[in-house]
Amino acid sequence: METLINRHKRLISQVKTNLVRSYIDKIDWDTKLIAIRGARGVGKTTLLLQYIKLNYGNDTKRCLYVSLDSLYFSQHSLSECVEKFYQNGGEHLFLDEVHKYPSWSVEIKNIYDEYPDLKIVFTGSSLINILNAEADLSRRCIAYDMQGLSYREFLSLYKKIDLPSYSLNEILGNADDICNKVNEKTRPLQYFDEYLRYGYYPFYLEKTQDYYTRIENVTNMILDIELPQLCGVDVGNIRKIKALLQVMASGFPMMVDITRLGTLSGLSRTTILSYLQYLDRAKLISLLYSDETSVKKMQKPDKILMENANLLYAISSETVNIGTARETYFCNQLRNSHTVEYAPKGDFRIDGKYTFEIGGKSKDGKQIANIENAYIAAADTEYANGNKLPIWLFGMMY
Repeated sequence: METLINRHKRLISQVKTNLVRSYIDKIDWDTKLIAIRGARGVGKTTLLLQYIKLNYGNDTKRCLYVSLDSLYFSQHSLSECVEKFYQNGGEHLFLDEVHKYPSWSVEIKNIYDEYPDLKIVFTGSSLINILNAEADLSRRCIAYDMQGLSYREFLSLYKKIDLPSYSLNEILGNADDICNKVNEKTRPLQYFDEYLRYGYYPFYLEKTQDYYTRIENVTNMILDIELPQLCGVDVGNIRKIKALLQVMASGFPMMVDITRLGTLSGLSRTTILSYLQYLDRAKLISLLYSDETSVKKMQKPDKILMENANLLYAISSETVNIGTARETYFCNQLRNSHTVEYAPKGDFRIDGKYTFEIGGKSKDGKQIANIENAYIAAADTEYANGNKLPIWLFGMMY
């Protein structure tokens, strides 16, 4: 136990709180059991450590951070650790990387039931399924899905430009006023291209020259470790999945041809469809369907994008098409809290109601003419003009 306490103290002393995401305020930390899921690299661990430092300081009696990939747990159980912590006055337990601990869901359920006044926060891969875990935690747990930085957060953390967030309804109903307010504080196009290339993952300031290497390392850890461990993917197919991912990152947004993907990767149709679902859950790609509620979702998707634009730039073997980067950005920012579908006329349908076409400043909207609730998300423009809205505006949503 002393090993865990010493590690807690060391990590808390090292974490900085000068750059804290506003996401920290969206979590109800007083809830008895909280799950924070997200792709590797989006900042889950940093968020936990910053919250602890800001609210508990160096107090290891009431609060304890534990990473379940620690060697300590090769000889000790989580239940044993919690019992000692609780007996010494423990109140708030933070468990990181729970998917690295084989019986995590069962032991957390038992801890929840046995210690009614102990609050627990745990983090895990976006691949973990709370509902279908060995012990169903869905009735006990409040789950949060953590994304990388929005364009608004990027401006706040890295450029010291603080802007409020807006809902989609606010953006669509009051775009002119919002654009005016943003332009009073900054030139929103000034940093947009930088965000597409470097702004999504919160390790930009550490070593910018190694940024894409960090993304590649994160991607490899998901593919090499998490997919086999959490999804049962055959390790012999990992190299083929990497080849498949690079194919999907190259060229224009992919209209899906499973036969072609099978030829390029050497995988069967059934296997490819399963692996695409895993890659989507792992937040490496975004699968788009023309109808999210249809049985088509059990078949091939209608369109594939990389999950975020930084990932696209990091792993593409070709020069990235700017149109692809813009579509990837738009899908990523909206998919955080809305249903995003493929739209045969236009590019995206949001919540089954709004149609969006993505394009440059001169986009005329012929594709979406006569479609109700249709908009253009246009690049290279600072202000809204009728149903033509600046694409950067959709990065203000969280």
